Amino acid sequence: MTQTPFDGAAEFDRQVRTLIGLGYPAMSGLEPEQFTALVAPLREHAAAAPPEAYEPEAGRVPFLLVVTRNAAPVEETMPRTALHGGRLPGVIDRSYEPGSLERFTAAPQTGLPDRDAYLLTGVERGEEFCGAVPRDAMDVIAGRGRTPLTIEEGIAFVTHFPQLLVTNKCFSLGGSRSGDRRVPAIWISRRAPKLGWCWEGNPHTWLGMASAGTRTAGSPAATSAAAD
Repeated sequence: MTQTPFDGAAEFDRQVRTLIGLGYPAMSGLEPEQFTALVAPLREHAAAAPPEAYEPEAGRVPFLLVVTRNAAPVEETMPRTALHGGRLPGVIDRSYEPGSLERFTAAPQTGLPDRDAYLLTGVERGEEFCGAVPRDAMDVIAGRGRTPLTIEEGIAFVTHFPQLLVTNKCFSLGGSRSGDRRVPAIWISRRAPKLGWCWEGNPHTWLGMASAGTRTAGSPAATSAAAD
């Protein structure tokens, strides 16, 4: 079977439709047309994404359209995820004690754009780090000039590509930290995506470390790289 050539603009439009269908505009206090206008400046960057970066069978995608918690709270976006072909909504693990989720914010080195929506490019699921100590995996990622994903970015990954969250290839989200040894992660539990956390010094054979290349907010001046 011949695979359809990757089209960045078409993929961007698909991701916008996905978010609108899941109610992201309402969460953001916007009408669908306003939401579309908000993210429209990102489309040209998506259209320029290299086709070779699209390797879903290897857990790699060229970009993700990410909406931050400022516009769409994690408590509302995580339940809007589901496994590929599944119906059960994603859940937030009860190991997050009341008030703790708010403390898991983007680490300073991520260089998070000051925007409610942006494009995360060069995304990898990171199964090469399955069985590795999360702290060590983050060091390797930093050494490559890349950045671990935040909680919102991990949710975007599962939202746009639910088929990439599979057994034994789940991922940690080292881009969000709370000042302690906990590292957020998304895995599968009871046939649904679950947002939980693991200790930075504890390896898991089924849990890698997701990473990306850059974050783009719509203009060259608003593009950040992990190496900056």
